[in-house]
Amino acid sequence: MFTNSDQEQITERGSNLAEIQNQISHFKKGFPFLKTVEPAGIGNGIVRLSENECNHLVSYYESRLNEGTVPLKFVPASGAASRMFQSLFSFQEEAFNNKEAAMQLENPKHKAVKQFFDRIKDFAFYPSVLAKLGSLTHPCGSFKYLEVLQAVLSPEGLNYGFLPKGLLDFHEYSGVSRTPAEEHLVEGALYGTDANGLVKLHFTVSPEHLSLFKTKCETAAAIFEKRYDVKYEITFSEQKPSTDTIAVDENNEPFRTAEGKLFFRPGGHGALLENLNDLQADLIFVKNIDNVVPDRLKDETIKYKKAIAGLLLDRQHRIFNYLQLLEKPADQMDEGILAEMTDYLEQELSTIPAGKAPIVEKSSKIQYLKAKFNRPIRVCGMVKNEGEPGGGPFWAIQSDGTTTLQVVESSQIDLKNHLQAAIAAKATHFNPVDLVCGVRNYLGEKFSLPDFRDPETGFISSKSKDGKPLKAQELPGLWNGAMSDWITIFAEVPVLTFNPVKTVNDLLRAEHQPL
Repeated sequence: MFTNSDQEQITERGSNLAEIQNQISHFKKGFPFLKTVEPAGIGNGIVRLSENECNHLVSYYESRLNEGTVPLKFVPASGAASRMFQSLFSFQEEAFNNKEAAMQLENPKHKAVKQFFDRIKDFAFYPSVLAKLGSLTHPCGSFKYLEVLQAVLSPEGLNYGFLPKGLLDFHEYSGVSRTPAEEHLVEGALYGTDANGLVKLHFTVSPEHLSLFKTKCETAAAIFEKRYDVKYEITFSEQKPSTDTIAVDENNEPFRTAEGKLFFRPGGHGALLENLNDLQADLIFVKNIDNVVPDRLKDETIKYKKAIAGLLLDRQHRIFNYLQLLEKPADQMDEGILAEMTDYLEQELSTIPAGKAPIVEKSSKIQYLKAKFNRPIRVCGMVKNEGEPGGGPFWAIQSDGTTTLQVVESSQIDLKNHLQAAIAAKATHFNPVDLVCGVRNYLGEKFSLPDFRDPETGFISSKSKDGKPLKAQELPGLWNGAMSDWITIFAEVPVLTFNPVKTVNDLLRAEHQPL
């Protein structure tokens, strides 16, 4: 199947032949559906923090920072903004073909476009558009519809149709605009400052935008360091070529380019597990680039970021104490403390053994507890499901028969199975990608995160290249399959903490507008 030249190409990418052959195998056999047991809910897998509990956890987190815990903020930021402007691109194409027809903005199909033009002055990037055009109307008084689109979307204008989301002007502050990248710097200063006043942030970016991100962040850091009395350590990485997955044709044979080369595609956000694994920190916050709000709404976000971090550190502290106790010889371990550990694992860490069958032999019980406690830990914020897309919190059965909490995407559920579909329909919450991760063990050593990934949770989709159909494969998603074997805790967070921008008109929502 693979020639010597193919193997050289694979090696040059940093991949290995065994992994590529494994990907081919997944194309042939597909990925199994995850077996969900029931949705996680309040009191059944999702913790709802009282006001007192929240305040206590915030204080605990802040005390741990003072004791030397080092946090880091990890922001996947390579996504292009082109999908934000899909309706505008369609309108623009239609207008080029039939200008008069396209300008009938009362047509319901142009509802989003009409809203964009009606409220053009409410976008933070409006001053930049006006500066490029001088005026939004022609001398005859007609509106410059196509000129505005050119000014916003094209490389000759703001280039928003091709830049990443992180570099677009999202919010306006008394005549000064701020991008999502800058908003994340502010967030970092407000909840991610260590005892030495250092704020560590890491952005994953695409190669073509690296210099733009660096320039924007350096300029912003100089301003915010003075404003918040902090120092920034901002680093960047790109998705590694070694994490790209091979594409195949409809017969599951390697897809080849016109030059006869193997064709690889990015492996989805699950590929960022390698980037996450390279970072050095005690605690890592993970949040999407477009989920930011203006300063006037940040207080709730900051409070709950600190609270879920405090929840993780509280649970982790007890886990570490248990693991130190489990280092004792088996004959020195009291059955009572082992029973306490087992109960904590099931009740607080939501890890239920296969069949709930008790482990009787003491040494086997100790080894089981060691294995289940000595894993990376994450707390995932969950918001009430109000129709937003995204993975949800479920109880699911892992390959070893253990029932655990998992973030599950709809593609992982067999919706043709009426029982599984019924379980999915009962979900009350979803995952807004609001995570805090503990990635060191009780000895202070960093976990090798790929060791805790479920390789059977990828995804296959249909694509094309040069007019030829192909099948593409995504790696296990970063917050679902890639973290499948982590200790997982779900905590409800207010819906106000989730304000993503999926289309440009989302910026017109009250949450993204100045008062």
